[in-house]
Parts: sequence; C-alpha cells; structure tokens
Amino acid sequence: MAAVQLLGIVKRFGDARVVDGVDLEIADGEFVVLVGPSGCGKTTLMRMVAGLEDISEGELRLQGRRANHLPPQQRRIAMVFQSYALYPHLTVFENIAFGPRLRKEPEAAFRPRIEAVAQMLDLTPCLDRLPRALSGGQRQRVAMGRAVVREPDLFLFDEPLSNLDAQLRVQMRTEIKALHQRLGNTVIYVTHDQIEAMTLADRIVVMNAGRIEQSGPPLELYDRPANLFVASFLGSPAMNLVAGTVAAGPDGAHLLTLGGARFPLPSAPGPLEPGRAVTLGIRPGEARLDPQGPVAMTVELVEPTGAETHCYGRAGGAPFCVAVPHRLDAAPGQELRLDLPEAAVHLFDSQSGARIG
Repeated sequence: MAAVQLLGIVKRFGDARVVDGVDLEIADGEFVVLVGPSGCGKTTLMRMVAGLEDISEGELRLQGRRANHLPPQQRRIAMVFQSYALYPHLTVFENIAFGPRLRKEPEAAFRPRIEAVAQMLDLTPCLDRLPRALSGGQRQRVAMGRAVVREPDLFLFDEPLSNLDAQLRVQMRTEIKALHQRLGNTVIYVTHDQIEAMTLADRIVVMNAGRIEQSGPPLELYDRPANLFVASFLGSPAMNLVAGTVAAGPDGAHLLTLGGARFPLPSAPGPLEPGRAVTLGIRPGEARLDPQGPVAMTVELVEPTGAETHCYGRAGGAPFCVAVPHRLDAAPGQELRLDLPEAAVHLFDSQSGARIG
C-alpha cells in the first residue's frame, strides 16, 4: 500500500492555480524530494499533505485512508521547518518533550524515547541548554528530535537546511540521510537545492508552475531528462543548451546555430529532418578538450575549484561551460576546441521542449 497518494490535487488562491492537477504516489519508507524554482507549488503541496492548507480539488490518501478533511494532529505526520520553530524559554529536553506533554503522556513513557533520540542525534550533552546556547546545526537537530519523538508515519521537511552555512548543510544532509536509514519512515522533503535533492532522494519529483515535469530516481533524471526544463534545472554547473536547426552534411547531420556555427548531432531513433528546430544539450563535465575537436569555445571566465576547473564562455554564439577534471591554465579570450561525445549529447524539440529519442 502507498503511504501517500495524491490524486488530481489542485490548490487555488483566488483565480491562480498554484498546484495544478498533481498525481503522485509515495511508497511506504520512500524518501521523496520535491524540487523546483520558487513559486512552483512544492511547499504548498507539502502543506496540503500536512493539513495546513485546504485542498481545492482532488483527493489525498494517507495509508489508504482519505485525509482531505482530517485534522493535522490525526495524520501521524511530523514536520520540520527551515526556521527551527523552537521555544526560546524551554530547554532542549523540554522542546523535544513539548509534543508528548501536550498529548498528556506520562513522562515515564516518553523520557526513554527522548534520551534515545538525543543519543542518536548527538544531543545528550545539550539537553539542559536553552536554544540560544546552541549552534545552528544543533538547533536543527533539536527540531528533528522533536519530530522523531512523535514516532510519525510520515516526515515532512520544508527546506530545513536553507538557514545553515555551506559546511553545516553538508553535515546535516548526511545526518538526515542516516536518520532515514535508521528509522525507515516515509519522507517528503522540499528544497530548491538540487545537490540536496540528488544526494538525499530515493526519488526526485521536479515541479514547475504547479505541475510535475518528471519523477524518478536521481541519476535517471540526471542522465535522461524528459524535457528542457528538467535538463536545465538539474545539474551544477547547468547543462549547456544550444538552439538551432538541423542541417544535413556529407559527414552527417549538424545543428546549425543562428550565428552559423555547426555542432555535430548524434544519430537519433527517428529521422532528424533538415530545418527542424532542435536544442542540443550536453553537461559541462561531458564535453572533452580536444585540439582537433569540431566545436570552438571562447573563454570568458575561469573558476578553479581545486579538483576541477570550470571554464565559462561562448560556443556558436551560445553560453557554454566545460568542467575539466583537473587544473587548467586557461585565460579569458583563449579559444578551446571541444569534442562532444555522441553518447553524452541530449536532443530536445525546441518548440515543445520534449526530449527526442
């Protein structure tokens, strides 16, 4: 049985459809990450699952039970917010115990659970401290501990790491993944950070304008994006996209850009008729430096990251980036020749945005 079923879910604010007919099933124990740009509807969708927003149309089912009008406290859901939402005058122990005390559980019943959760989250030395005496990462662990001690069927995470610095985000990502592996609960996680999505998810759901663009395992979406939106959204640096028309040549089909540059096209399952408007995509790490390569790129900016070098510039009049897995002595104005391996090239229809092949 699916832990969560969303059947034709719609959310309206006035005349605006913020969530527009979402169908999604989440299996018991699955870690699903909702990603998309700001305003795409991902947080609103989560809030409807939590019972914090009414559903305008469609049906929500939790563990097979219709839950559209079920009060939040009866949904066996725990939510972790980006703002921590801790009570500043209560100790760590009291913050974690707030829910059980509100439900009038005897302390003898919930104290062992809190002690076990504190040990799991490395909070045992902090139980008598107030939130102001904690680091950002510790505060987020307290918020997670408060959720875990409820023993919910479903965890909802709403951009929980966005207030942390880069190093803490990496650490907390690891801890959230380890927590899920220990507990095995179903998780819905909302973020706009694609790195979080790729590293945490069993399945990524990419949303745009209130709809689901594509859903699947992280590497499946990365390797075979269904359309131009998914291709451009997933990946850092972003996928290179070069628009043009198909042109025939003696050595095979080429993409002819507006500036007259030619990019070799891979063979497609169906014919690529001359004149068809297509967009070629290739990830920066897949383009190869080759002195004899058919594509010329003029360097405009070089970013050394240590293990890699990211070179940004223009190829065929389009913005282009190549990520070299070593240190590269390149300078603005320099021309690099590139080879685009056929297996790494993606093709999209420029009008519909849909993947070709």
